[in-house]
Amino acid sequence: MKILILSFYYAPDLSACSFRNTALVKSLSRKLGGHDYIEVITTMPNRYKSFRNPTTLNFEETGNTVIHRVAMSNLNINFLNQALAFFNYCIGVKKLINKQHYDLVFVSSGRFFSAFLGAIIAKKTKTPYYLDIRDILSDGVSEVVNNRIFKFFLIPFIKYLEKYSVLSATHLNLVSEGFKESFNFYEGKTTFFTNGIDDTFLENDFQKEPEKITQPIKIITYAGNIGEGQGLEKIIPDAAKKLKGKYIFNIIGDGSTKRRLKKKLADLGIDNVNLLDPIDRDKLIKYYQKSDFLFLHLNNFEAFKKVLPSKIFEYGATKKPILAGVNGYARKFIKKHLADVLIFEPGNVESFITVLEKYEPQIITRTAFVDKFNRQVILDKMSDTILDLIPLNNSR
Repeated sequence: MKILILSFYYAPDLSACSFRNTALVKSLSRKLGGHDYIEVITTMPNRYKSFRNPTTLNFEETGNTVIHRVAMSNLNINFLNQALAFFNYCIGVKKLINKQHYDLVFVSSGRFFSAFLGAIIAKKTKTPYYLDIRDILSDGVSEVVNNRIFKFFLIPFIKYLEKYSVLSATHLNLVSEGFKESFNFYEGKTTFFTNGIDDTFLENDFQKEPEKITQPIKIITYAGNIGEGQGLEKIIPDAAKKLKGKYIFNIIGDGSTKRRLKKKLADLGIDNVNLLDPIDRDKLIKYYQKSDFLFLHLNNFEAFKKVLPSKIFEYGATKKPILAGVNGYARKFIKKHLADVLIFEPGNVESFITVLEKYEPQIITRTAFVDKFNRQVILDKMSDTILDLIPLNNSR
């Protein structure tokens, strides 16, 4: 049995897609037989220009898992360069799969065009196709692209590719139940295996040292992508200005709007916000441990009312107070599973400051949340549904 996995991002790259798919491959690997193996085709680390890992190998083989990494040029973050990068990835995939036979194709749409690529391969080879959807590209483009003529031609094209990809799938998984209505045309089996909590966050103690708890200036930390989806420039500068002398913000990450955020901070003369480049998880944990609050924010666009940020799971495992500026399905999910989270209106500085200043310290446990959303448990169940698609004569 041979499984092909396409994942534009994979370890050691820093992204939710990378963390999830790396863990999924390990789960699948443990369940395969002696003559079975997994072939992963991904890219060299490229999620952030400020985070590169020069020691990463183009080819790795560990046990029953083979990893091919397609070389990427120094990417810019505009749409055209992303499209060119994906085209480069497609060429690399085509070369690697030439004349190969697979029993199953799996794609996780960290880049949605990967879903279309997987559909083409599965159709051509008449192979079962498992599609894991992490985002809806057409929704995002409709919100963040301002050129009306560009949108007029681009969005119908993207929607066609999305529908073709989904209808080609033998099994569809949606990481957010907020996506359900967008794909109600799909009549095959659908599951909702969400993101989850990695062992890294379950094995560490995130409590602050006692002498630091009473420090007058508190630390609020955000770690992740800094793009249109997060809209940090709409809330961090003004909030930091009003909270000067009482709070320091650590913003860790990179993305398409980081330059915009940096400029606004400079224009307002803000000196209580630290802008830091992406860091690996070992270092990130230390920042979390030193923090008093963890911050999450989604731009108040219709498209982002469907998503379920992976950061919710990571933050939830720390037992730290969480400040979440979200609406839609993310808010619904938080209220159901994390009742102690401080929710405010996205982009609303006054709402943010109000919930922050009303907060009264409390003991946070979240045991039920941690047990329910343990990533290994979720992905072990998901890997079973993947293996169930493989014809019986090739099964474990």
